[in-house]
Amino acid sequence: MSSEWNDPRPMAPHLQVWRWHGAMMSSILHRASAIISYVALVLVAVWLVFFGFSDSIPLRDLLFSPLGAIGLFVFLFSFIFMALAQLRHAIWNQGEMFEPRFNNGLSYGMIALALVAALVLTAIGVLA
Repeated sequence: MSSEWNDPRPMAPHLQVWRWHGAMMSSILHRASAIISYVALVLVAVWLVFFGFSDSIPLRDLLFSPLGAIGLFVFLFSFIFMALAQLRHAIWNQGEMFEPRFNNGLSYGMIALALVAALVLTAIGVLA
C-alpha cells in the first residue's frame, strides 16, 4: 500500500514512532476527562431524581466510604483538568503558546495543578 502513496506529505506515524510528551498526555487526558465528567453528570442527575423521591440519601454509606472519596477525587480531577484544558484552548485560539517546550511544560503544569486541587478539595469534602 505504501508503494501507491503519491502524496508528498508524510503518512501519519504510528504511536511507536512518537515519544510520549506532555501535550500528547494532556490531549488524551482531556478526552478521558470529558467522558468521566459526562458520566458523573448523568450519575448525579439520576441520584438527584432518586433523592427527590425518598426521605433519606440513597447509598449514604457508599458516598462517605473510601470508594466514595476515590470517586469524588476522580470526578474533581477530571472536571478541574477539563476546565484548565479549555482555558488553554482559548489561549491557543489567540495564536499563543504553541512552542513545543513551553506547551509540554504547560501540559505537565495543568496535570499537577489539577491533581493538587482535586486532592485538596477531596480532603476538604471528606473531612467536613
